[in-house]
Amino acid sequence: MNFFVHPTAVVDENCQIGDGTKIWHFSHIMSGAVIGNNCNLGQNVVVSPKVILGNNVRVQNNVSIYEGVICEDDVFLGPSMVLTNVINPRSAVSRKHEYKTTLIKKGASIGANATIVCGNTINEYAFIGAGAVVIKDVPAYALIVGNPGVQKGWMSEYGHKLNFDKNNKAICAESGQEYLLENNTVTRIK
Repeated sequence: MNFFVHPTAVVDENCQIGDGTKIWHFSHIMSGAVIGNNCNLGQNVVVSPKVILGNNVRVQNNVSIYEGVICEDDVFLGPSMVLTNVINPRSAVSRKHEYKTTLIKKGASIGANATIVCGNTINEYAFIGAGAVVIKDVPAYALIVGNPGVQKGWMSEYGHKLNFDKNNKAICAESGQEYLLENNTVTRIK
């Protein structure tokens, strides 16, 4: 076993857990979950069957990841953020056959207490602010805040707000990486 599981955590049989991953207090990893290398799952995290977490995914305390969620590499899920998998839940109506896929792409960050309505895609390096409610797909590098979530700018891969000049270019204050804004799409150019 090349990963760490705290003694209070429960890991069901038939899970895939990658090397270097850490699963902390009171967490539950259900049968059929796939967790990549070097992930960190905080306290009180639930990972349901058929969930896929890529490499280096950080899941903060009190997050439940339901069937239908796929997180690519380097995703950050903030404390107590919420993921859903049914659009119109009712206690008396079983909708297990209606689970929607939610895809969170490489490098995206979701802030504390944010809610991601199922069936949406959070694209690469998007940044969802604390408490935001995402009700539609999010473009790569977009900064989303509020309820409902609205775009308020663009973020670098290092998590800094990008300020574009008259040539639609921006430089990340930390990394020096350069970005181009064309047709309401951001790409890293260096």
